[in-house]
Amino acid sequence: MKKKILVVERDEDILYIIRHLLEEQGYAVGVSITEEGIVDRVIKEKPDIILLDIIKPTAEGTALCNALKRVPSIKHIPVIVLSTYPQIQTVKIECADDIIDKPFDISEIINVIEDHLAA
Repeated sequence: MKKKILVVERDEDILYIIRHLLEEQGYAVGVSITEEGIVDRVIKEKPDIILLDIIKPTAEGTALCNALKRVPSIKHIPVIVLSTYPQIQTVKIECADDIIDKPFDISEIINVIEDHLAA
């Protein structure tokens, strides 16, 4: 059975690249350009990993990440944050399981995903 990855990314071009990359690696990929309804979607679909675009590590910017980690039935699902913000590492302390800086290296995304799936 294919591992499922949900990608929440506001930039449609980046979303297309990530989706294509992950599908080529054999993953089942769900995508969203909005955060709306994501908690319910994760509860329903139970992806193996979530890639989440966060612009800034503010209360508003990390609200979805925190919401995902507050739901007992899904809090174990790794949330990997994608961001261009220089101090995004602070989000790892708050709610993220890992951070990937944008612009990202394609092999880095695959390595981080594989590391979390193997854990």
